[in-house]
Amino acid sequence: MESVGMTPQFWRGRRVLITGHTGFKGSWLALKLAAAGARITGIALEPATEPALFTVANVAQVLERHVICDIRDQAALRDAVQSSAPEVVFHLAAQPLVRASYADPVGTFATNVMGVVHLLDAVTPLAGVRAVINVTTDKVYWNEERSCAYRETDRLGGRDPYAASKAAAELVTESWRASFTAGRGIGLASARAGNVIGGGDWAIDRIVPDALRAWDRSTPLIVRAPGAVRPWQHVLEPLAGYIVLAEALLDQPERFAQAWNFGPPTDDARPVAWIADYLARTMPGFSWHSGANDGPHEACLLEVDSSKARATLPWRPRWTLAEALDRTVQWHRDWREGGDAQALCLAQIRDHAAR
Repeated sequence: MESVGMTPQFWRGRRVLITGHTGFKGSWLALKLAAAGARITGIALEPATEPALFTVANVAQVLERHVICDIRDQAALRDAVQSSAPEVVFHLAAQPLVRASYADPVGTFATNVMGVVHLLDAVTPLAGVRAVINVTTDKVYWNEERSCAYRETDRLGGRDPYAASKAAAELVTESWRASFTAGRGIGLASARAGNVIGGGDWAIDRIVPDALRAWDRSTPLIVRAPGAVRPWQHVLEPLAGYIVLAEALLDQPERFAQAWNFGPPTDDARPVAWIADYLARTMPGFSWHSGANDGPHEACLLEVDSSKARATLPWRPRWTLAEALDRTVQWHRDWREGGDAQALCLAQIRDHAAR
């Protein structure tokens, strides 16, 4: 099940900790690594949606340990981390939604900032830990909405609580690396991905899940910001990047312990209206129209430059945005018609690797 530079024999029997494994990205990551033979402990809250990929794909089945724990609870998190004795840590647990961050800014900062502090404080003293990847977001950049893609060296910041909390998590990671992990054989890096799509995402306020819900209900989709441009990509693209980054960190921790963008080619960043129009051509009976955008501020233009990862790591995007949308719609259609969700994920993991 090799994928975009992934080395399956490298992962066979390796102890891996994934926080946020009950989420959309975490579930796909757990399935991908388990298929390569990793021994996975997952630490997370209960799934945030109903249905949830973690549940319908029976992700718990592929785990060695499944731990329900709030990363804001420092003592409980420390106990769960220490008992898992990981070699590699992927930190995905987060409050991941911009609009939700306006509704609960305190909870967002507590989870996305102090949650990182708690996790790093728990893993750093462990003798076996060798690679830690803090997964943040493309929204960590101080977005001036300019028509050029942001590089890892650009200024961090955020106007909304979600973006600001993730930018702060980047600063925590940089400080922790300089203060506690540098020179100790622990590779600590951060990973900034684009807007992911894929089968099994039932989150709210995301264009593709919202469109699939509207399609299921035979109702038009109301789009609040049709002109907003984002770096869309299939979920398997950044996950492949996280995995090869982890391999690189274990091999040369000092060299690869830095921030990395994992996004699509800049010419594949598209406005929301392009996504909605493509889905309307792909999903019979689906339609959409624009509506009032009277909610809190959200950026209208965002692109990231992933040239460093493409040049330095054995990683590159494999599926175009159109292919990613086709795969997402096909997954949803097959699942809706009774397909086995885990088997559908594993089939797409194999297809992505074969490309």
